[in-house]
Amino acid sequence: MDDLVAESEVRIETNQGLDRRARVAIDLGAESCRVSLLRWHDSVPRIELIHRIPNGPVESGGALTWPLDAILAGLDEGLRRAAESAPEGVASIGVDGWAVDYVRLAADGKPLHAPFCYRDERTVAAKEMADAFIDPQWLFRHTGAQPLRINTLYQLFADAESGIDTHAPWICLPEYVLHRLGAQRAAEHTNATHTGLVDLDTGAWSEPLIERLEVPRETLSPIVAAGSVIGKLSGELSRLPAFRDTNLVAPACHDTASAIAGISSAMDRTAYICSGTWSLVGTLIDKPCTLPEAMDKGFTNQGAAGGGFLFHANVNGMWILKQCMESWRADGRGFELDALIAQAAECGSIPGTVPVDAPDLLLAGEMPQRLNRQLQLAGCAEIPDVAGNEPLFARVIFESLASRYATVLRSLEELLALKLERIHILGGGSRNRLLTQLTAERTGLPVETGHTESSTVGNFAVQLASAEGVTRESVRQWAGRLK
Repeated sequence: MDDLVAESEVRIETNQGLDRRARVAIDLGAESCRVSLLRWHDSVPRIELIHRIPNGPVESGGALTWPLDAILAGLDEGLRRAAESAPEGVASIGVDGWAVDYVRLAADGKPLHAPFCYRDERTVAAKEMADAFIDPQWLFRHTGAQPLRINTLYQLFADAESGIDTHAPWICLPEYVLHRLGAQRAAEHTNATHTGLVDLDTGAWSEPLIERLEVPRETLSPIVAAGSVIGKLSGELSRLPAFRDTNLVAPACHDTASAIAGISSAMDRTAYICSGTWSLVGTLIDKPCTLPEAMDKGFTNQGAAGGGFLFHANVNGMWILKQCMESWRADGRGFELDALIAQAAECGSIPGTVPVDAPDLLLAGEMPQRLNRQLQLAGCAEIPDVAGNEPLFARVIFESLASRYATVLRSLEELLALKLERIHILGGGSRNRLLTQLTAERTGLPVETGHTESSTVGNFAVQLASAEGVTRESVRQWAGRLK
């Protein structure tokens, strides 16, 4: 094949036991999926974005699904480009991504259908039915996971109600990509904790839940720790010399866990805000917090790379603005994000703020109208959805997000009896200086910004730490070298 490089050109370099071949990190995002390459330059690791694939849920047969075929084709292209860029060879590939969504596998290992998007409304009725025999408060105490309708638990229940083959194995999306590349079927711990099906005490799949939901055990994948090598790259891509001996690593497969793993500074008395489609607002703790008040205030306990728990609340994030921008673009009023933020900063006053987590604002479509309904319910004036008012909508969104962040962080301090000293904002929202400024003003805390692609940094840090053993400290040290 023309794209193959002579095998003699592949060089494996080691220094004091460290494999100096390149590494690949795949980060699956709800707006785009990215393939990045880490290479060594004079003993310094450098990261390069190799390929970006636009992504987003699509309407299909009355359901909201992910365009899996397009995602996979884009990832294959990105991996080929990575192989071309790394004649020294690739030591490992790791994949992280958003949680809760999964692929059902047919007998031949191929997907039964396109995976459902967590925003699909099929789980509204499913959760109501499940709540009749699974007490949400017991569920929170047992799993530590906030019982949200988007959780895998309720999606599996929706499968059963809609006639989907519940005996077909299922595997979460990042682990599915690894499985497709040649890995064994696995559920990485940080990602598994997001399903709502993991026993908080044992770290294993919950026997009571498996029985109550009648989940066939053969559909479950073995839970593995972050940093586990779960196979070797096989198939057509393995014919490329750069991939002749490439490990498949389950990093922190949940992208938020990878993002936190990408923070190189100490996290003592530090809050994090992972700002993207969602905003995850919380802190890193050693032991889970399952107080009733924690559930009431929307907090969840999710596994962290190297041990401990990410204790945070899911806050609706830049999804609201993205939906507004799509509505305006369809109306011929396209805006670049940076320009919109700059103009929003010049807005002198706003009619009010809205509860960003209102169920109506979690749905797709007609977002300016949805925002106006929330303003009206709050007793505030609506904003005419006409050209020139786009920055005012954006300012309302940013002010509302910052106010919600402050409320969540106050609750976090009360629940943990902890006084926070600073906030670390990472992800795409870290580029939004206006939102960062408003967050500092509303919380009264200094704000530092991290890497915009922190999930990729954390993905690489876990891969590199896996050779010596994944601990919080080893991952943090590697993240420091990658900054």
